[in-house]
Amino acid sequence: MPDPVVSSGVVSLGGALSGAVNIIAGAGNPPTTEAWQTAFESALPYRDFLERHGTADQRSRWEAFHARVSLTQAQKTLLGGFVRRMPVLVLAGAWCGDCVNQCPIFDHFASASPTIDLRFLDRDAHPDIAAHAKVCGGQRVPVAVFLSEDYSPVLFYGDKTLSAYRAAAASQFGESCQSGAVPPAAGAIAAVTADWLDQFERVQLILRLSGRLRQIHGD
Repeated sequence: MPDPVVSSGVVSLGGALSGAVNIIAGAGNPPTTEAWQTAFESALPYRDFLERHGTADQRSRWEAFHARVSLTQAQKTLLGGFVRRMPVLVLAGAWCGDCVNQCPIFDHFASASPTIDLRFLDRDAHPDIAAHAKVCGGQRVPVAVFLSEDYSPVLFYGDKTLSAYRAAAASQFGESCQSGAVPPAAGAIAAVTADWLDQFERVQLILRLSGRLRQIHGD
């Protein structure tokens, strides 16, 4: 049986664009692995993304949150034990509070694991890609597209994590995208970090156990 593409349950691959020339032009619906590779190679590392797309105030908020994120030794050990290369393409917006309060976590993961190849794309600058990474029919951010070594989609996950949705529900849902001006409490940061790490670990295990990839790369 071929390896399946795993969906988080909230992100759809629907919505092909028409007309404008774009990175995934002619890619089909959903895009091909070649199209995802082209998109990934056009994306930017964490700090390059902020320099290009963020204002001074936005970069300050991202860096302030980045400084508040810390990984436990167990989390660092887990990430350091990843062996299969994981391209992770994150659709984001420097202006978005949900991105402020989540995307720096990914940079910590990438720093702890040499196998995580992390890149960012601005959602509004790449509507062709955003059209294939919707959440509940909308273009929310952040959305992480986890890819295999040969750029086959493995998992789409984004918007808010389960713990963040629980907190939003507890406060009668609140705003769907805060400004990031008021950062979450330390316990909330730890919970969201753990939620995201579960997804990164899940993808790593999918890649490790993939019969197709093991034939190509071994264990």
